[in-house]
Amino acid sequence: MAADVMKELEEINRQNKKSITENTALGLEIIDGHAVKAPEDYQDPDELYQLLIARVRKYHPSADVSMIEKAYKIARGAHEGQLRKSGEPYIIHPLWVAIILANLELDKETIVAGMLHDVVEDTVMTDEEIEEEFGAEVALLVDGVTKLGQLSYSKDKLEVQAENLRKMFLAMAKDIRVVIIKLADRLHNMRTLEFMRPEKQKEKARETMDIYSPIAQRLGISKIKTELDDLALKYLKPDVFFDLVEQINARKTEREEFVDQIVKEVSTYIKEANIHAEVNGRVKHFFSIYKKMVNQDKTVDQIYDLFAVRIIVDSVRDCYAALGVIHEIYTPIPGRFKDYIAMPKANMYQSLHTTLMSSVGQPFEIQIRTREMHKTAEYGIAAHWKYKESNDGKKSVEMQEEEKLNWLRQILEWQRDMSDNREFLNMLKGDLDLFAEDVYCFTPNGEVKRLPNGSTPIDFAYAIHSAVGNKMVGARVNGKLVTIDYKIQNGDRIEILTSQNSKGPSRDWLNIVQSSQAKSKINQWFKREFKEENIIRGKEMVAAYCRNKAINMTDINKPKYQEIVQKKYGFRDWESVMAAIGHGGLKEGQVVNRLVDEYKKEHKQELTDEAVLEKVAEASKHTVHIAKSKSGVVVKGIDDVAVKFARCCNPVPGDEIVGFVTRGRGLSIHRTDCVNMIHLTESERARLIETEWESDVAEEAGGQYLANIKMYAEDRPGLLMEISAVLMENKMDVKSMNVRTSKKKNTATIEIGFIVQKREELEYVIKKMMQLQGVIDIERAIG
Repeated sequence: MAADVMKELEEINRQNKKSITENTALGLEIIDGHAVKAPEDYQDPDELYQLLIARVRKYHPSADVSMIEKAYKIARGAHEGQLRKSGEPYIIHPLWVAIILANLELDKETIVAGMLHDVVEDTVMTDEEIEEEFGAEVALLVDGVTKLGQLSYSKDKLEVQAENLRKMFLAMAKDIRVVIIKLADRLHNMRTLEFMRPEKQKEKARETMDIYSPIAQRLGISKIKTELDDLALKYLKPDVFFDLVEQINARKTEREEFVDQIVKEVSTYIKEANIHAEVNGRVKHFFSIYKKMVNQDKTVDQIYDLFAVRIIVDSVRDCYAALGVIHEIYTPIPGRFKDYIAMPKANMYQSLHTTLMSSVGQPFEIQIRTREMHKTAEYGIAAHWKYKESNDGKKSVEMQEEEKLNWLRQILEWQRDMSDNREFLNMLKGDLDLFAEDVYCFTPNGEVKRLPNGSTPIDFAYAIHSAVGNKMVGARVNGKLVTIDYKIQNGDRIEILTSQNSKGPSRDWLNIVQSSQAKSKINQWFKREFKEENIIRGKEMVAAYCRNKAINMTDINKPKYQEIVQKKYGFRDWESVMAAIGHGGLKEGQVVNRLVDEYKKEHKQELTDEAVLEKVAEASKHTVHIAKSKSGVVVKGIDDVAVKFARCCNPVPGDEIVGFVTRGRGLSIHRTDCVNMIHLTESERARLIETEWESDVAEEAGGQYLANIKMYAEDRPGLLMEISAVLMENKMDVKSMNVRTSKKKNTATIEIGFIVQKREELEYVIKKMMQLQGVIDIERAIG
């Protein structure tokens, strides 16, 4: 747990690097069946270039690599003299990006664009020169990647993140290869993240987990997705990651022997059944194991599918034949069979999954698929952009199965309809949810529909068509009438009852449906049908809010302030803002407080310490209004003083608080039990001001309050992982974690800082942590 343990785990990581990073995804240690040097051993750019060419020739022996060679020479010259954070020549990075793309067996235009993806932004080379040297196709790819590279992601600024995601999806629609290159770029940057500052490591890891990994998953590129997940976990939760590495390696030999034994047994039985197949086994990726441990509240040894054996056969018929052989030999675990061949995942993935019990009582998973399915599982959408030649020898880059990108077209349709960036982001994150299970049901004609787990007949209706959902009045499931909140089960046959006299969806439906598609279409109906009413209602709600808060609406309701606010929230015009407030998509308090902030910026008047105290004295004599700060704290009689939260005690909504006039720095908010407040002198007490939390502070201020706790516990293996699991389950944004151990007392003192919205949330997390084995006590950190 302490520094010496972390060093030991780092050594384990280095010794097993192939199983943690390079070997997790792209198999970089094998070329044509022969071992080559580990990736970190390549220092010379020319050596790396030869590795790239070997990869290309492996999947396309007759490829003309002259364009790739030309791109390498130009990129090397353009980046001459530039160094990366690691100190190595910058050309190493674009070379590795190109190698990753070659491992996905992409066409030479994509590989060339990967080699050149940084030259426009970081060198004197122009778009026009690239087009002149390599053609319009490569120039468009490089331009697309350059524009994506200029995006600035921020978890705290949802509207910025949403806008950037819009741009990324538009880039996909233009040419999906742009985003594949960006994924390769991010993968190599994550592999070399150790050279960045710790805060930058966490920022990049969070971006990767929130944006790049889900997109890789949606594109079906498991080769990249799995490695991105593992590397992001390594930097976001280093204690968890290395603890997991230690646990996996502790019984590595035993597990390898078990997997080898299963592979031999399965190979024998499959061969005896006259089925031609390749059989191999593996331990699952770290992030996959960790997510199952957290979601299922289990230890490593309790995870059913920690081991996976893969059977790759020639045909779909052989898949089901192999399944019959396996189920005859091993005992299947009930409820653990999934047929993704008959009902593929949204990202094109197809396979049979079954979890079985071995003869020694150890569960393991078997995946059965054809060779074509295996390629799609590994390469996803990239499989359609490999080198392809027609009879005349010219490469065709037409998508062979365009319907596979229906989800992308759906997202583009949603983003055209949505003026509210936050709504778009919430919808999108729901659509990109990696861990949501799907249910499969049927229309009366036998067509299969895939819906999120927990979906209702309303979700089903909108999955068919907006008009069906808007006119829905009831539903039959398997021939029987059901309520509209019925939870659809796998295999249900659903018939939607409609009526032309229907007045449309109810607002209550938004609380019933599960799919992003249904929520979006219902919201769009209300916006379209009641736009005028929503605008009027929104204006009334804003006016009422201003009256209740004693805010002069004439001062703040100016076009220049409105324009700033509407851009902040991603709306096209002010009427759209009012309509969003009217239909509940935006809180009136958010908008008014933004207007007030802009007004105050223009009419800013700093108060001296004496003026603050004078106002306090005056307020004590009269009944005064209570002025609200954008921090969520209200101060009697004062509305123009800077407010900040004291770091010594970090108050959160729900704590009893008091304000203290800090010389030259406005008002500091402390908890009343803060040591610094308890020990004030008599003269200092004169600087105290009565303060309290605004009733809706958690919602208005965005919940950005830092809470620090100190935990005392018995020092034992796995404690940090369990603590991290509690924090992750409750979606806590952890800002700091420090651990001190005492070998004599066998105890650990753990200090954790994380973001909460209110005291109740903090108390709930503390309560959950107190239930962990060996935890002695937890207290709020007080200065």
